[in-house]
Amino acid sequence: MSKVEVAHPIEKRTTTNSNSNKVSILLRNKFKQKYLAMNSAFPNHYNNPAKKSKQKFIINKSSKDYFKNDHTNQFIHTGKRPIENIRNIENPVSGYPKLQRLLSLKQDQINKYRSKPFGARVATEKMVETIDRWVTKQKLTFDVIMIGGLSENQFIYPLLLNLQLDKLCSKPGFLFFWASTQQIQQLTRLLESSSWGGRFRRSEELVFLPVGRDSKYIPDKNDIPEESLLQQKQWHCWMCITGTVRRSTDSHLIHCNVNTDIIVENTLMTSDCNNIVPISMYELVENFSSSTRRLHILPASVGLEHSLKLRPGWVIVGPDVLVDNFDPSVYKQEISSIGSNVPSTDEIDLLRPKSPNRRLSFC
Repeated sequence: MSKVEVAHPIEKRTTTNSNSNKVSILLRNKFKQKYLAMNSAFPNHYNNPAKKSKQKFIINKSSKDYFKNDHTNQFIHTGKRPIENIRNIENPVSGYPKLQRLLSLKQDQINKYRSKPFGARVATEKMVETIDRWVTKQKLTFDVIMIGGLSENQFIYPLLLNLQLDKLCSKPGFLFFWASTQQIQQLTRLLESSSWGGRFRRSEELVFLPVGRDSKYIPDKNDIPEESLLQQKQWHCWMCITGTVRRSTDSHLIHCNVNTDIIVENTLMTSDCNNIVPISMYELVENFSSSTRRLHILPASVGLEHSLKLRPGWVIVGPDVLVDNFDPSVYKQEISSIGSNVPSTDEIDLLRPKSPNRRLSFC
């Protein structure tokens, strides 16, 4: 029989220790190289005597802890806000071919079934009187009502107290209230009151974010409290629902939720446009509701820095409306010819996002 040589336990332990020593030397050299690289990149940090005791813990961190986006530090040194680093603002659905196809089909349907642009020039002090006359004498109702815009001088709160919105808005219907941060707090208290809570159900909150310091839609600095250290840069919108609407059964009333709840200003579309309401705000409402009877109320003047342009498919009411062409009888005839809802197609229904089906358990 041939002899089998067995290594001595001490020799085997020595071999294992030698291998572990080699690994520890390699790791030590690797950490040393990383430490030297970080020391050269941040000399003031690692050469500080007060932080010498913490260096042994710092060098054991991974490299991803050192190199990351510090938007706060970037804002301090460059004045560039973090929102300016958001990509795909011009085309949020880039890279999603199904959503691009869906938006294209929906836009074609909306363009086919929409009325011509209507405008009603009404002074602020006669706003409630005029709209009440539409409700009582002309029997006008709208499925979608948007109130306010991206302007500080919109007196929405007094208008809501005196306007008969429950008669002006059909059931089911949708209300959109746009206001600044300070004004939205007043609207929140109003919507939570007993007189409004039973008529209008608050559903979602939308936010519009301006981009850059030179944006036309940054809220007025005079609206900020003196003791505040931060400046509000966004606009808020409460979406309220009258009646009962279910997405699963009322697909003829509401479209799919393609747009997000946060709207970021598209600088390419707003650079040459000085409208008080960005196009993206109108598109969000049009993509959500399939109704063709849409009303937009601007209670006060928009000022000299903004303009008010009409949009097809909408009746825009305000003191700064340039084209005063609204006639309730003509509007009724046009709505009856195009229909009160935008019809859907099989391809749109196939591409639209759907809620997952609930699985039934037979346990």
